[in-house]
Amino acid sequence: MSRPSDYDDGTGGGGSRPSPGDSGDFGLKGWGRWFWRQLTSMRVALILLLLLAVAAIPGSLVPQRSADPNGVLQYQQDHPELFKILDAFPIQAFDVYGSVWFSAICLLLFISLIGCVLPRIVHHWKAWRGTPPKTPALLKRMAGFSEIRVSNPEATPEQREAFALRAVEAARDMLKKQRYRVEIQRAKRRGTEEISVSAERGYLRETGNLLFHISLLGVLVSVGIGGVFTFNGQKVLIEGETMVNQLIDYDTVNSGSAFDTSSLVPFGIRLNSLEVSYMTPEDGNVSALGNVKDYTANMTLIDPEGEAEGEHIIRVNHPLRVYGSPVYLIANGYAPRITIKNHDGEVVYSEAMPFIPQDNLTMTSLGVLKVPFGMTDADGEPTQVGMRGFFYPTKAELETGAYTSNYPDLENPLLTLDVFTGDLGIDDGVPQSVYALDTTKMEQITGRAVDKESLEIAPGDTVDLPNGMGTLTLDEVPRYAAFDVMRNPAQEWILVFALAALGGLMWSLFVPRRRMWVKAIPTEDGVLLQYAGLARGDDPALEKAVDELREAHREQL
Repeated sequence: MSRPSDYDDGTGGGGSRPSPGDSGDFGLKGWGRWFWRQLTSMRVALILLLLLAVAAIPGSLVPQRSADPNGVLQYQQDHPELFKILDAFPIQAFDVYGSVWFSAICLLLFISLIGCVLPRIVHHWKAWRGTPPKTPALLKRMAGFSEIRVSNPEATPEQREAFALRAVEAARDMLKKQRYRVEIQRAKRRGTEEISVSAERGYLRETGNLLFHISLLGVLVSVGIGGVFTFNGQKVLIEGETMVNQLIDYDTVNSGSAFDTSSLVPFGIRLNSLEVSYMTPEDGNVSALGNVKDYTANMTLIDPEGEAEGEHIIRVNHPLRVYGSPVYLIANGYAPRITIKNHDGEVVYSEAMPFIPQDNLTMTSLGVLKVPFGMTDADGEPTQVGMRGFFYPTKAELETGAYTSNYPDLENPLLTLDVFTGDLGIDDGVPQSVYALDTTKMEQITGRAVDKESLEIAPGDTVDLPNGMGTLTLDEVPRYAAFDVMRNPAQEWILVFALAALGGLMWSLFVPRRRMWVKAIPTEDGVLLQYAGLARGDDPALEKAVDELREAHREQL
């Protein structure tokens, strides 16, 4: 596809423009014109796309405030001097996607793409409304060139000219039926008047190409708008628990800078049960034994007034769509419910703690417990207690004596815990993850590291804590599910533009852009008919199309 005369692809060929220095124009207007041509060139657009990809790399190397604020605080604590440098303007390493330099690259890319597309739209509109190009003087240079000589020595020049006109008109009608845009042209060369029909079709190819680029811009704009107004909230629910769609009730939240939290509809959902079906020998595939077939979260929807609306089911990739906020099931696991009593028999800890699966096939899971109050050490002094351990849904013992799980369901569950005493670090003002235990200021009192057996407990059992600190009971092992509640006002537009881009791309790939000519030249003994074509891009069927036109035209004549 040829580009507009005012279009420069930046490659130096075809329509390249001289720089201000080459023309002697060093004025502001000249430099501005040169800069605009460079910015809207295809080469610069590709460079900006590459820069955008490279610029996104720092966002994956260091934690970002928008996604991991606790990680940023931890990085500041671990590397205080380096943090000051990376966080300073204009580096903004912890706000990469909102930094000045990243925004500048995005803005330049938008301008470049718009500057590339707009001239092509204007040029395409003019070409669409224009007439087919003039018939070349020498068709021999074109694809599929062939000739037919019609001899009639007895005909007068007027008769030969009339026959030539009828032949061209017949070719015009044939090409019209094939949806070509046609025009009969006359040209006098070497004293002979040549009559020809110039035909062109395939303008929809460039239309599809422009539709693809415009839709691509639409996707980028929609993603940008969605990023500003989006909301994502994650919540872990243990069977029987309820959450409300309010900011305070989420475990983690990611939202755009312009999102209004007051717009959240305060509906609620309760996880009644999480059912997991596994592959069994009856399914006929022994090698897949234990693989998950389906997850089913049985939910109760609660309206903003607090009334239950009904029972619903959420599966993977089948969210619950309510109040404009689809609820997705994104993770699951086991949450052992543990009760801890101190040496006086007082309950100091009683809750179900989600354990994180380390192997999705066997569901061997890692988790921690933190008891900040109510415990005393061997000397009777107040202390904080932390525990870290593994939960095995179906315990199996290895040759080394270590435990593992060989099936993901609760067939032979066991919980093992290592106990630590000391300072949990929760009073330092630095937020901590509930799934991690900082043992730098703690002393380990059970486990292989201190050559003392870890606590081992099955559901319904009670074990004594070391040093007479109290008892620990594993009450039950319910399941938990993690949900993601999402709001993105631009997601429908992203889908629309993405489908339009795909359609435009397919359109531009399968619609051939071609020109066809049929020329009639009166001679001394008759009329010479010439046929030829020209493709804009690859068109392997062009020569065949010219041959078919010639044969059909000869039969009609």
